[in-house]
Amino acid sequence: MYTSFFGLNEKPFSITPDPRYLFMSERHGEALAHLVYGVTESGGFVQLTGEVGTGKTTLVRSLLLNRLPTNADVAVVLNPQLSALEFLQTVCEELGVRVPAEPSAKAMLDGLNRHLLDAHADGRRTILIVDEAQNLAADVLEEVRLLTNLETAKQKLLQIILIGQPELRDVLARSDLRQLAQRITGRYHLEPLSRDETAKYIEHRLKVAGALTDIFDAGAKREVYSLSEGVPRLINVICDRALLGAYSLEMRQVNRRLVRRAAAEVTGKSTTPAWAQWAVPVMAGAGAVVLLAGLWSLLEETSPAAKTVIKMPLEKTSSLRPIALSAVASADPEPALDRAPEVSLDEQLRLATGLSSPEASLDTLFSLWGLEYAGGSRTACEQAAALGYGCLYQRGTWAGLRQLDRPAILTLVDRIGNNHSVVVTALEGDRAELSIGGIRVWHPVDAVAELWFGQFMLLWKPPNGVAVSLRPGARDRNVPWLRQSLAAIDPQYATTPLDSDFFDRDLEQKVRDFQRDNRLEVDGLAGQQTQIIINNFLALDGTPRLAMPRLARE
Repeated sequence: MYTSFFGLNEKPFSITPDPRYLFMSERHGEALAHLVYGVTESGGFVQLTGEVGTGKTTLVRSLLLNRLPTNADVAVVLNPQLSALEFLQTVCEELGVRVPAEPSAKAMLDGLNRHLLDAHADGRRTILIVDEAQNLAADVLEEVRLLTNLETAKQKLLQIILIGQPELRDVLARSDLRQLAQRITGRYHLEPLSRDETAKYIEHRLKVAGALTDIFDAGAKREVYSLSEGVPRLINVICDRALLGAYSLEMRQVNRRLVRRAAAEVTGKSTTPAWAQWAVPVMAGAGAVVLLAGLWSLLEETSPAAKTVIKMPLEKTSSLRPIALSAVASADPEPALDRAPEVSLDEQLRLATGLSSPEASLDTLFSLWGLEYAGGSRTACEQAAALGYGCLYQRGTWAGLRQLDRPAILTLVDRIGNNHSVVVTALEGDRAELSIGGIRVWHPVDAVAELWFGQFMLLWKPPNGVAVSLRPGARDRNVPWLRQSLAAIDPQYATTPLDSDFFDRDLEQKVRDFQRDNRLEVDGLAGQQTQIIINNFLALDGTPRLAMPRLARE
C-alpha cells in the first residue's frame, strides 16, 4: 500500500525471514561464524540461543542459502514438538532415507547409520538443524544424543545445530541431560541490537527495499530502539506500522510521534507513565453519566464560542439524552466554523473513554443511513449485506476519505495509547464534525489526522443491493447499471448497448478513463471504491454525505 508513496520496491519491514535483508551486526556476525564453524568442521554440536525475534531463523536461512559447503546434505526440523519416533522419521525423510513400513527406532537408526557411512565415503557432510529446540521433549533429546554416537573411528558422521530461545540453555543444564550438554562444542547467545545498530538496521532494510532518502528521522530511530529494545522482529513490526501511518497522513518522513503511535497500536501497550495510564480508566469507571456531564462541563468552562461546536446526535445511542438536551438548550444550532474549540480532541477522547466504543460508533453509522444496528452474533458487515448495503473496511489517506465522501468510523489513538471509535459525519473546509459517544463536535482536520492511523469503515449502497466487484470478461446483472451510470455522468463514458450484462473491452476502457479522470487506481476493474465514486456523481437520494453531492452543486 505505502511502497509507491515512499518510492520503495517492496515492503522493507516484513517479518518473514529473508536473507537479503540480513543485517550483519557484530553479534549476528559472531553467531553466523559459530554456525559456519559447526557445519564446516568435522563433527561437532553447536547451540545457538536468543530471545524471540532476535534473528536466529534469518541467520539459519542465510547459512543454508549462502554459507553451506557444496558437499553438504542438510536436514532441517522446524517443528520439534514430536515424539522420539516421529523425530527420527522426520530426519530420515529430510535426508531421503527410506522409512520402513512399520517404523521402529532401531530400524531408522540403522538406516541413518548406513546413509551417513555412504555419504562419508563419498566425501559429503551431513548436517541436522533443529529450530525451536527448547520445545524438544526429554526422550527426543535422548535420541539427539544417540545420533551423535554415529561415527567412524576418526570423526562424527552427523553435525547437529540446536537453535532455540534462552530456555534451551536451562533445558540442557539439567543433570539428566549432562551427557548431551557435554558434547556441545560451540555455544552462542544472540543479544538484541544496540541503539546505533538499530538505526543502521532500519537504514539497511530501507536501502535494500529501494529507498533513496532517509524516511525515518533521527528521533524516530531512537524511539524505535527505546520501544523495541533492539529486538529485530519488534523493530520490523513498529516500523512497518509507522510507515503505514505516515502514508495515511501523507507525510514523507516518519517522526518520533508516529513511532509512538505505531508501537501503541501493534503492542497494545501505552508509552506514557503509569499515572497517566490508570487515570483514564479510573475516570471511565465513574460511569457514563459522569463522563458526559464532565465532557460538557469542560467545554462550558472554555470560551462561549466553544459551546457552539456541540450538536445533538441524530441517533439513539445514548440513554442520557435528557442531560445532553438540558446542557445544550441555549447553544447556537450552527457550528462556529471560524473558531477552534478550546478543548482538544485528545482531551475529549479521554473523557469519553467507555463511550467511544466500536458498538456505539456502529450504531451511529447505521442510524445515519436510516438503519438499525442490532449487534449480536452477526458482524456489522454481515448485517449491512443482509439489508442490501456494502461495507468497506480498509486503510487510506484523508484525501481518499474525502473522495469517498461517506460518513465513516475512524479509529483514533489518544496520546496515552487508547483506541477510540468515532464517526466523521461532515466536512466543511479544513474542519470535520465527529460523533464521539453520541455527541457531535467540530475539530480541525489536522487535529483529527494527528490521532488517526488511516483505519476506517464506511457503508455504501451498491446497485441491486449486492456489493460485488465487476471484472472485465464477466457477466453480471450489475453491469447494465455500470454502463448506464457512466453514460449519465458524462457521454464520453457511454458504451453500447447500455443494457448488456457483459463486461467487454470497450466498457473496460471507459472504466479506465473514468478512474484516470478521478485519480483512482487505473485497473479497469469496477471495484467498491470505483462504484462509490460513481454513486457520488449520481447524487442518489438518501445517501448521507460528508460534503454536498457534486451534481447537486452544478
